[in-house]
Amino acid sequence: MRYLVTGAAGFIGSHLAETLRGAGHDTAGIDSFNDYYDPARKRENANGAVLEQDLLDADLDALVEGVDGVYHLAGQPGVRASFGPGFEHYVTRNVHASARLFEASARHGVRVVFASSSSIYGDAETYPTSEDVAPHPISPYGVTKLCVEHLAYAHARTTGLEAVGVRYFTVYGPRQRPDMAFTPMLEALATGQAFRLFGDGSVSRSFTYVGDAVAGTIAAMERGTTGAIYNIGGGDEATMSDAIALAERVAGRELLVERHGDAAGDVRRTRADVSKAAAELGWQPTTGLADGLRAQWDWVAGRVAAL
Repeated sequence: MRYLVTGAAGFIGSHLAETLRGAGHDTAGIDSFNDYYDPARKRENANGAVLEQDLLDADLDALVEGVDGVYHLAGQPGVRASFGPGFEHYVTRNVHASARLFEASARHGVRVVFASSSSIYGDAETYPTSEDVAPHPISPYGVTKLCVEHLAYAHARTTGLEAVGVRYFTVYGPRQRPDMAFTPMLEALATGQAFRLFGDGSVSRSFTYVGDAVAGTIAAMERGTTGAIYNIGGGDEATMSDAIALAERVAGRELLVERHGDAAGDVRRTRADVSKAAAELGWQPTTGLADGLRAQWDWVAGRVAAL
């Protein structure tokens, strides 16, 4: 099969592109290498296998024509940074870019699996949270990801787009972005510096190992119902205090914690109900937090030693 992966130099996208190539698929990857964080990190992820193109001005008909499917993981990430003047980047890189890709994919009859986020739920009404819970995002980032879901639905109704959405719940593992909690936490452990913890440590997340997220994404392409949305969330829910304690055991070191107030837009809790993905995709998470953190620690420790 022939696939296009957008955001292929990013955290999840680079793992997805590698997995597809490893399975023998002809896989093209594109990424804009924008400056949300150091592009050098993305170039490490890409390892030379990704074209530098921006969905906002790329010739998408040329990129999409002839492929069997598009994995759309490109976008502007980050809850906290979505407040304030930077919000325009979230509108252009999430909403406008996705609209262009959906239009091109519909013109060529190409199936799309696109990345959404647990951020669309906000402080959810129920836990575990299923896909039919009403979305109430509390960050501009979450608002734009929900908008992408609605765009996919609108194009499905009007242009025949065949699209499936996956809502990721706090993905972690090797190559995790530096603005997410586990990478700076483990880097602080590796270097002996302080880790900035926002809140009192009681915030809990449905942590999802990147390998599980990739497997769920591929399952959505292969078996997902057109128009459906699937939660892709880890089996382990843990507080940040729990995660810090576990990371200290994995690293064999004590973490110096610098405490700060609650961060804008952070929800108090996430816990994924993945029964729909299990029933329709045959997918469920298989990597526990201890094993996943150990893999991420090995990556961080090796990277820090090499710098």
